Amino acid sequence: MSNRRDFIKKTTLGTLAVSSVFGFHGVAQNAEETKKSGAKKTKKPVVISTWNHGLPANAETWKQLKAGKPALDAIEAGMKIPEADPNVRSVGYGGYPDREGKVTLDACIMDHNSNCGSVSFLQGIKHPLSVAKRVLENTPHVMLSGQGALQFALSEGFVEENLLTPESEKDWKKWLEESKYKPVINIENHDTISMLMIDEDGNLSGACTTSGAAWKMHGRVGDSPIIGAGLFLDNEVGAAAATGLGEAVIRTAGSAMVVELMRQGKSPFEACKEITERIYNKHKNHKDMEYLQVGFIALNKKGEHAGYSLRSGFNYAVCDDQKGNRMEDAQSKMSWDN
Repeated sequence: MSNRRDFIKKTTLGTLAVSSVFGFHGVAQNAEETKKSGAKKTKKPVVISTWNHGLPANAETWKQLKAGKPALDAIEAGMKIPEADPNVRSVGYGGYPDREGKVTLDACIMDHNSNCGSVSFLQGIKHPLSVAKRVLENTPHVMLSGQGALQFALSEGFVEENLLTPESEKDWKKWLEESKYKPVINIENHDTISMLMIDEDGNLSGACTTSGAAWKMHGRVGDSPIIGAGLFLDNEVGAAAATGLGEAVIRTAGSAMVVELMRQGKSPFEACKEITERIYNKHKNHKDMEYLQVGFIALNKKGEHAGYSLRSGFNYAVCDDQKGNRMEDAQSKMSWDN
């Protein structure tokens, strides 16, 4: 900038006039490109996570990060907040059960070296993300499931407990009266919490944790523990995570595709939007379309972030040094009235 000012001072008035015209055009063009991309620029580090319950998760992750904790430890600490909150009805303790009245949990975590750990169909353990992290750290595998995941968790010192709260049990018994399954996911009925981070060194990491769709069939696993569906990152490019109906995300390898589009030069917003459009086109005549909702968040190596969803109502939490911890409303393709 100083070189440009020195140059302007030394140029003739004619050259200044020409430079001003082209300089203004360049600024306007850049502004238009930024507006078009929808990307939110910020300085590193940055933490983003889905839904309102991302705010307390972000706050704890940020605290741990600023205290010098490793990225995955910071993410784990943050995600444990909604996992342990009985009022967050789609994550961990207090989550809605399946149609048999059992709370089953899915989670995954991934670091900047593409190391990852995952658990699916885990029962009786309040913090599935912590178990997923132990899978990453202490096993040669990526995913453990069901009884095997529980056995591993117990061997690692986790304590088995009942995760079905009286409130969730009451809601389940009420659901049994009609037994209708429609996993409507919006701002009132939150879903998965997914978190993405870029640290001060520019390294990416991320995680997902959920109790899955309420009233699902016993044994159902969604996208959240599947690397490439609910979560994916490439430290050379960016990271993405999903929320919403897991089946739709799995069918399109959603998060991996968002990252791949960023690799091709798309902004986080453009990448999230394009994959959401792809999901819409594949599902517009599908039986799930009546209640289909999916949303993506993405973060690239520049620290730019964005979110986009199929239907309105999706928001995500952002934490950085510039503006602190706050919510961002994501753009959407359509409303619930469409």
